[in-house]
Amino acid sequence: MTMTKPPLLIGALCALTLSLGACSGKQEEGRGNRAAQVGYVVVKQEPVPLTTSLGGRTVAFETSEVRPQVNGIIRRRLFTEGGFVRAGQPLYQIDASLYQAAVDQAAANLASARASVQAAEEKAKRFEPLAKIQAVSQQDYSDALAQARSARAAVAQNAAALETARINLRYTTLSAPISGRIGRSLVTPGGLASANQATPLAVIQQTDPIYVDMQQSSADLTRLRQALASGGVTPGSTSVRLKLEDGSDYGFAGTVQFSEVTVNEGTGTVTLRARFPNPQGLLLPGMFVTALFDQAVNPFAILVPQAAVQRDFDGSAFVYLVGKDNKAARRKIVAERTVGPNWVVTGGLKPGDKVITQGVGNLKAGAPVKPVPAGSPQRLGAGAGKGEAKGK
Repeated sequence: MTMTKPPLLIGALCALTLSLGACSGKQEEGRGNRAAQVGYVVVKQEPVPLTTSLGGRTVAFETSEVRPQVNGIIRRRLFTEGGFVRAGQPLYQIDASLYQAAVDQAAANLASARASVQAAEEKAKRFEPLAKIQAVSQQDYSDALAQARSARAAVAQNAAALETARINLRYTTLSAPISGRIGRSLVTPGGLASANQATPLAVIQQTDPIYVDMQQSSADLTRLRQALASGGVTPGSTSVRLKLEDGSDYGFAGTVQFSEVTVNEGTGTVTLRARFPNPQGLLLPGMFVTALFDQAVNPFAILVPQAAVQRDFDGSAFVYLVGKDNKAARRKIVAERTVGPNWVVTGGLKPGDKVITQGVGNLKAGAPVKPVPAGSPQRLGAGAGKGEAKGK
């Protein structure tokens, strides 16, 4: 037996269904038109340093190779390997017996030459009055004068030979040409030292202060110079900071000294050199470091919090602004670097623009917004709408 519903009941159900559908549609329409509360910041132009990060290597301030200038057997080593030596400090002693003998011989030759000059000058003096009265020939007198001059020249020659012999004798004691840390000795006592040998006896390096040589792309340097010439940026500071190989900060700041005037053909880079104090000897020659310095300052940059900047599929950056009639406006910008928590915007914005920084998650261009200054205590975004609904 088939049960049939009364026509009146069916009509009531249909009317109720249509009423609920209409109410639901009105609620969805109301929610869609409600303005989302967002936080914004008013951007302005301000000077922003353009920090450059470059890889570098430490270089000794001064380096000197200890090399012999005379030949001989090394008798003694007079320093401690790895220690600090001062300029003029004796380092090696070469056998000096042959050079002492050369000094003695040169001194004797000089004494003989001085004796000869005395005899020649006396002879010339005696011949002078005799030549005037023609007791001796003029030729004999001229020869006597020439012998005196020759004897004086011989004295000068022997004096120079004696000085040379004394210099060679001094060279038998090898002294430190500069102050600094000396490395290991590359020769032992008993070894032969030669004035023309290719290998130094030891190497001294001065590491306080110390240099850091940095490599910068010639293309980057050219862009910087063009920007400086056009007035787009101003020169920055010459102060340099260092990060060590383990990522820690070096405790002393350095100063840029100069940049090379030629480009390395193999790498396409230009070398910049900075000078750092190194009183504790923490920096050793040959270490890899990272140098950070403000190479220029952009006086017209605009800083925007990182939370406000979004990226398209092609990587281009954009932000939402509080537009006309309090509607969200999408704006493409140029943001290529960060400074702390902000993006440095160099294109797409102008001073006075209101950039939305809070509540940007579900924004769309043209959507109505209720803007408040960023950091206000009001609840932002979708949560604000729910809160308002509950309040009502």
